[in-house]
Amino acid sequence: MAISVNGGNGSSGRRRSYGTPALSEINVTPFVDVVLVLLIIFMITAHVMEVGFQVDVPKTKYVRETARELPVIHMTRDGDTFLNDKAINIHDISSTVKGRFPGQAVYLRADRGATWDLVAQVMSELADSGIQINAVTQPEDSAEKRAR
Repeated sequence: MAISVNGGNGSSGRRRSYGTPALSEINVTPFVDVVLVLLIIFMITAHVMEVGFQVDVPKTKYVRETARELPVIHMTRDGDTFLNDKAINIHDISSTVKGRFPGQAVYLRADRGATWDLVAQVMSELADSGIQINAVTQPEDSAEKRAR
């Protein structure tokens, strides 16, 4: 039976070292340097944030009615046609719109149950007169979307 003394590597009293042991400490010097640089930058720029620009904004006067009347053509499911809540003949729409609202676009609002032929006829009449047409729609409710 053999017994090994002094580390068991067969050397006589000498210990072998395989490099330096690993350091398990965090070097905080670079961290402190970065924090000090950021502190200096903050101290220099802090007074700049307190100083603002002097801007003289224009003064406005409150006006009760600023909106102008827009031409809205409403078509019901019964075939009745209205220009801003006043009944109008389909054949007189373009001349009336041009007379009352020169150079403005027309907003066309038709009921869901309105006959498409009448809507198409009104759109054709307005387009032939060179009047721009904007169709007014209403977004679906979330309840209607879920029901489909």
